[in-house]
Amino acid sequence: MPGSRLERRLASVNDNLQKARDELRVTEEQLVAVNDDAEEARVRALVSDDPAAAKEAREAAKHAWALTRHRDKLAARLEQLEAEQDKLLDRLVDQLARP
Repeated sequence: MPGSRLERRLASVNDNLQKARDELRVTEEQLVAVNDDAEEARVRALVSDDPAAAKEAREAAKHAWALTRHRDKLAARLEQLEAEQDKLLDRLVDQLARP
């Protein structure tokens, strides 16, 4: 891969990494709030013994679970991008080391 193409690919991966890190950070912040809401709903359902409160607790738990899955997928994507960036950097170093 010519140097300029490699550098463009590296820049693209770097941009994607930054976006993925930002999205992961926001998702983790949201997950804290959603988990707190789910726990509060669970406690309310236990204390009130009301079917509506139990339903609300289940829905809140589902939402927390879905957001956790989303966060896990984002973290996996971030790892993939970091691995790709490492490979591209290795290739760039190899190119620069050649006479």
